[in-house]
Amino acid sequence: MLAALKTRGVRTAFVTLHVGAGTFQPVRSEDISQHRMHAERYRITSETVAAIEQTRADGRKVIAVGTTSLRTIEAAAARPEGLAACEDETALFITPGYRFRVIDRLITNFHLPRSTLLMLVSAFAGFDTIREAYARAVAERWRFFSYGDAMLLDRPTLTDGLDRAPHAG
Repeated sequence: MLAALKTRGVRTAFVTLHVGAGTFQPVRSEDISQHRMHAERYRITSETVAAIEQTRADGRKVIAVGTTSLRTIEAAAARPEGLAACEDETALFITPGYRFRVIDRLITNFHLPRSTLLMLVSAFAGFDTIREAYARAVAERWRFFSYGDAMLLDRPTLTDGLDRAPHAG
């Protein structure tokens, strides 16, 4: 798959996130602002940052493969110095209302109810879009969990009524 994408001009880059159990802990509080993520270590190389910057300069979309890749890149971009090569920790909990700085598209599987990952994809693509996708997945008997069916999500544009303006710093 990666070789086929490369022949089509798709640039790839890698990040590391040492995922902890906290990513998969269900949100038990009715008030999601009370949920706390466990801190996880991550690493982004200068090569990855350069690939993201070149993709942007070429007018192309930055696509995260997996919610952990998205969280890693967005956490690094949220640092005071912005997106730069680094090794750090993050407890970033992405919920609806989060202003994405880097990622334009997301490839991910279908996630469980009340999970932080379902909240992340809802924040990314919009609650109604995710609700429709999940309704179709259930109707079509698609598989869920880590090795189930996947989806490609776009971030809504300004014409969709949601703000896509980059978040400073």
